[in-house]
Amino acid sequence: MPVIFRHRGFKLFFYSNEGSPREPMHVHIEKGECEAKVWVEPSIAVAYNDGYNAKQLRELLDLVSDNEARIKRAWHDYFG
Repeated sequence: MPVIFRHRGFKLFFYSNEGSPREPMHVHIEKGECEAKVWVEPSIAVAYNDGYNAKQLRELLDLVSDNEARIKRAWHDYFG
């Protein structure tokens, strides 16, 4: 499970096996018992949410948007 970065208790990562065929680019975000999956491509959007409230989801979408280039670089570096 490659961790891309951590921010204010949130861990942004992807799984080593992201499906076959691989799903579109996305990131998983955990904090405590909560987890969300956010699509990065084709556009930034929540794929699923388990436990985050609406305010936290907005924060997560902003976090992904602000770090989109970093996330894409990590994805391409890992998956080629």
